Amino acid sequence: MDGITYGRTSLWCTLLWALLVCSGAVIVRVAPKVEVLKGETAYLPCTYTVSPSSSNTIVEWYIEEQETRKRVAFRSQGGEGKSDDGTPLTGRVTIGEDFTLTISSVQPSDQLVFYCQVTAGPAGVADAGTMLKVYFAPEKPELTRPSSQAISVGETTSSEIGTCVTMNGHPQPRIIWFKDDQPLPEVKDRKEKTYMIPSVVKEASGLYTIKSTLYMQPTKADKDSVFQCTVEYSMLGDQIKQKKSDTITINLNYPSEKATFSLLNTNQVQEGDTVTMKCVTDGNPQPEFDFSKDGKDITGQGGLLKLESVKRADSGVYTCKAIDFDNLEADLSGTINLNVNYIDPVNVIPVEPQVVMLGDKVEWQCKTKASAPHTVQWKKGSDVLSQDGTLSIEDVSYDKAGEYMCVGAVPSVPGLTAQASVNLTVKGKPMIETPAAGEVGKEGDMVTLKCSAYGFPAPQFTWKPSGKESVSVEGNKVVSTVTLEATAEVMENGMTCEVSNEHGSDSKTFPVSLKRAIGSSADRADKQQGGSSGVVIAVVVCVLLLLLLVALIYFLNKKSKLPCSKKDKKEVATGEVNNDIVVEMKTDKANEEAGLLNKRPPQEQ
Repeated sequence: MDGITYGRTSLWCTLLWALLVCSGAVIVRVAPKVEVLKGETAYLPCTYTVSPSSSNTIVEWYIEEQETRKRVAFRSQGGEGKSDDGTPLTGRVTIGEDFTLTISSVQPSDQLVFYCQVTAGPAGVADAGTMLKVYFAPEKPELTRPSSQAISVGETTSSEIGTCVTMNGHPQPRIIWFKDDQPLPEVKDRKEKTYMIPSVVKEASGLYTIKSTLYMQPTKADKDSVFQCTVEYSMLGDQIKQKKSDTITINLNYPSEKATFSLLNTNQVQEGDTVTMKCVTDGNPQPEFDFSKDGKDITGQGGLLKLESVKRADSGVYTCKAIDFDNLEADLSGTINLNVNYIDPVNVIPVEPQVVMLGDKVEWQCKTKASAPHTVQWKKGSDVLSQDGTLSIEDVSYDKAGEYMCVGAVPSVPGLTAQASVNLTVKGKPMIETPAAGEVGKEGDMVTLKCSAYGFPAPQFTWKPSGKESVSVEGNKVVSTVTLEATAEVMENGMTCEVSNEHGSDSKTFPVSLKRAIGSSADRADKQQGGSSGVVIAVVVCVLLLLLLVALIYFLNKKSKLPCSKKDKKEVATGEVNNDIVVEMKTDKANEEAGLLNKRPPQEQ
């Protein structure tokens, strides 16, 4: 065994031959460490050199258990590789021609030191060891609280907070406890206020189950603390990974020091609302509460006091009290001054519907009371007519008829309002609105006219001439709609609408006319005339250009600039004709202009 060197290197060096073992003239090289996941296949290489060379060399692989080596496979140089029976690797191990040991379906129990031993006859014997590392990630840790009752603050012994269990990991993982995301020091001394009791179980599969129980003496500050455990484990390549459990909080009992009494309604309280008041202390569990109003006991439920459909009489001072027997000196009480806002129904004088004659005066008074400063407005529709509770209308007209609303409101309490309405009817003789003319495409078509009239009692309508009539009411107006044939008489005289009631009458004439035709003959004549004028202008311009061209030819001929010389003209005059063509142009300017302008030529005298 002299000369064996065994060292541990990182993952990146596992494929290097890092170990040299010299025994005589035999040198064996192996990977110092091989890593593999549980269930996968591991390959352990082995090479050697022998000096001088030997033809009787045997390579054997051994495992070491309890300081005793046991061969698992062997192969002679040039021979067939064989595995040994009766070993933990029987049936799962082979040795190749290059003496690499192959282990299939690796199990956690295979995490051993494997020795490659080379025997080379006279050259001697040498070996080197490879550490096989087997990894398997554990399950997510499960954190549970104890089934016992709540933990009380102030106890002299530590109480169980929770137990963390993680299963089926390899190599053995470890558990770390966290409180409010901060790791707790690992303490195993039970004399300390905070400590852990760990336990490790190696399953038959070779995997580890780890359990850790946390004990503490919590204080009141721990009432909202969040606890969690994490399992930390190793993986291939010296990686350190973690898995976190779900979180838990502890059920902690602690005495009360003060009480809080609050109104849960978010808006100001109005008559008819449901009011909820809540009393709570800063202890756990909550004590029993007693409620009172203005010194008189009232019944609540737990820490809640609920009042249905409150009235103004429910305003007052409400008190809650509690006693915590773990802290009898504490003043556990609170008060609420409840103010129920209200507004009385609106009182309108006179309240009866008012009927007045056209041109008369009418007046109303409106009053109300409320728990806070309030406003009173008179409205018609969305229009505000008065802000002082008095509505006075002088010289009443028909458009003043209708419904008026008195609205009382408390500006400091949104939504707190009261209102009442009154109706005004205006009596008088009928009045017809300005008539709208009727139009038809041609005589004999049907025409429809509308006659709108104010008046009360509702006026009666008479159409002259008569037609098919219908009557409707639009606000304060009565509308009569008539349809009839647009005869020559109707086209000439129009239609007359007469209205009357017991106070008088009115009449208006509605003219009926033809619709103005789009693109009439007059328009067409204007367009045609404009088009003709354009043509004449164009012709005149062309004539002027032609005359200019003739003048230019004449001028050039005078200057002998054209091929047509005097000789040519002479030949034509004497009747001598050659092959040239002579064109003679004559223009009767007066006749041409007259033709283009549609004029007759002047007569000779």
